[in-house]
Amino acid sequence: MDDPRVALQAALKEAMQQKDAMRRDVLRLSLNAIKQVEVDDEAMTILQKEAKKRRESIEEARSAGRDDIADDEATQLVVLEQFLPRQLGRDEVTALAREAITEAGAAGPQGTGKVMSVLMPKVRRLADGKLVNEVVRGLLN
Repeated sequence: MDDPRVALQAALKEAMQQKDAMRRDVLRLSLNAIKQVEVDDEAMTILQKEAKKRRESIEEARSAGRDDIADDEATQLVVLEQFLPRQLGRDEVTALAREAITEAGAAGPQGTGKVMSVLMPKVRRLADGKLVNEVVRGLLN
């Protein structure tokens, strides 16, 4: 499928040349809405990566006995999580994983890939992939 932005840009240029204010305004609003969604998606992805870095740093610092660093990272994580959607808990992920296992028809550990391909789009940005993988593997074993 072709990117509609190219067609929208061409139509906008044509509307401007023809001095069709209504068409021009509708096309501008549409292009701006598309840009806003792209920016929101990028911003959310960046925030999630930063939160993941903090979670990993907390684990590493605690295992190294550096509670001071872990506490600082935890404080930073709290700040970032205010701007992220609420994360699903283990119980919620487990319920969704069971549905995905049924949907994928998986019966053992070899079906992990199928289940993950069904489940991940449903929990995108709502659950950590590591947790999802852990739950799925636990249910399939």
